[in-house]
Amino acid sequence: MTEERVRVLLAEYEIQIVGKGAAPGPRQTRAPETVARIWRRNDEAHIRLVISTLAETHNNFAVLDEATWWAVSDLVRACRHIIEADAGAWLALWDALPLDMLHSIASELSGTVRVRDAIAALVYERIVRRFGPGAAQPDLFDDRGPYGEAA
Repeated sequence: MTEERVRVLLAEYEIQIVGKGAAPGPRQTRAPETVARIWRRNDEAHIRLVISTLAETHNNFAVLDEATWWAVSDLVRACRHIIEADAGAWLALWDALPLDMLHSIASELSGTVRVRDAIAALVYERIVRRFGPGAAQPDLFDDRGPYGEAA
């Protein structure tokens, strides 16, 4: 993915790329290379969904760093069923998330676990609370609940 294509895509979502030495503000990122890597590993539909999840929801466009981009990408892949079933509910969940606070909590684990994984886990817990256990990977042929209890 070329730097120019990433710049154009981010600009489409009103996200500006700033230099490595700059402190990014809202709708700014220092991680265009991360966006490019995610795009190369997936496809344009995936990266657009990742960007939309952050740029088109409240309070989430202030933490557009490498760990956040990867965590959202991981969650988009893990929760594809939820997104396909109700994209509006997916975005509503992200609207309500205090992502900056969750990012700050996850960052405290830096050096012990990957911040990307900690962010994903903290957000996934909220996803499970909103959509229910097993919502991301439902078993259509199983009449038992997510913990084996009778439905």
